[in-house]
Amino acid sequence: MENQNVPSIKSNNPAPTVEQINADKITQLANKYWAPHTTDIHLPFNSQIVDDIYIQEICASKFSIRRIMMLEFSQYLENFLWPNYHVESATRAHTMSIVVMVNEKFRERVQVWEAFEKNPTHFAGFFQKVLEACLEESIMDFDLKEQTALIVFLNHCFNSMEVPLVREEVKRLVSLSMWISLQEGRRELEFKKYPKWRKYWKVIRKKDNPELKEKLEWERKFLHRLMIKFMTILETIPLEEPVFPDKIRYCERFLELIIDLEALLPTRRFFNTVMDDCHLVVRCQLSNLLHRPEGGLFGQVSFRNIISGYK
Repeated sequence: MENQNVPSIKSNNPAPTVEQINADKITQLANKYWAPHTTDIHLPFNSQIVDDIYIQEICASKFSIRRIMMLEFSQYLENFLWPNYHVESATRAHTMSIVVMVNEKFRERVQVWEAFEKNPTHFAGFFQKVLEACLEESIMDFDLKEQTALIVFLNHCFNSMEVPLVREEVKRLVSLSMWISLQEGRRELEFKKYPKWRKYWKVIRKKDNPELKEKLEWERKFLHRLMIKFMTILETIPLEEPVFPDKIRYCERFLELIIDLEALLPTRRFFNTVMDDCHLVVRCQLSNLLHRPEGGLFGQVSFRNIISGYK
């Protein structure tokens, strides 16, 4: 990345000074590529800049809040990342950078979705890439910061269903059609309890576009597969041996997602049955994490909430 010799703000400083902000390499890059006050001299978009910032400022800093705050302060998302996002050419770093910046906006409690609503063309494709990243199978310990960021982003989306653009993407993940993930016997049992759902189920299956069948089934099975992935990661945590802290954080953030899905009426109705069919609550109750000192939040706060919502 350019300006390698420009000093960065030190993480142990309580607050950056104006001089530090102006000297920071993120500010230097912003002035060249996306700062609103330098529009007349901006260089053309360069995807390598996005990749370099993601690797050097986000990943290398272990997702440092200070570095991410600097990017947010520079209006990185609305002036550079999203206006230049194209599904066909976007790198993984570009998609992940948007995820990280959205999470930061939520953390700072500032307006989040305006940039996407102004330019919604590629939002559906972006969201699909996020879902695919959530299900990546080759997950090593060092990848879990990314996976945790993705889970946090997904939770923000489910909690933003009042935004039409977002609701259009997430509602397909939690509709009646997600019951395709249920074992056939369990699905029949539910239909006997709620006969009207059988009628709706038949209508949905009849209206499905055969050309989109593979995509539709992928979406409908997404949360089921995500829960399976979570339980796989949870079960790699030993009873006594050292465990990577990010693995515990991933499990905690995942349970927060489940708690919110259980708490929201639009998502709970059909998700609850799929969660039960996965035996997620039982698997959590039997996990080693509950018996480790680091599992306090998992067991005493989050887990108690999910059981309460589940019942």
